Amino acid sequence: MEQDYSSHYNENDFWAKVKKHAKKAGAKVLQPAFELYYAFKAEETPTWAKGVAIAALGYFILPIDAVPDFIPGAGLLDDVATMAVAITSIGRYVTNDIRKKAEESARKFLG
Repeated sequence: MEQDYSSHYNENDFWAKVKKHAKKAGAKVLQPAFELYYAFKAEETPTWAKGVAIAALGYFILPIDAVPDFIPGAGLLDDVATMAVAITSIGRYVTNDIRKKAEESARKFLG
């Protein structure tokens, strides 16, 4: 049975996770997280696609998941995989503008 992780998402927890793990996570984690975040925020993204994005982000910020985030080198791999599947699913709504904005945000957090 699939679990809906969308209930685990909230704006404050998203930003707290990004701030806490930015340096450790790197661009490979931050880029897809921001792509999903900005796709979710985009008015033109349909409701079903926003649901996919928010579920993946809910999984990303959930402190206890399949591979706990504190495990060095592996802790965020399941988050990246989940976000990659979500981005593939809603790819047509992750526009070039969203990708650019996500890249800029990732760079900002990585310094």
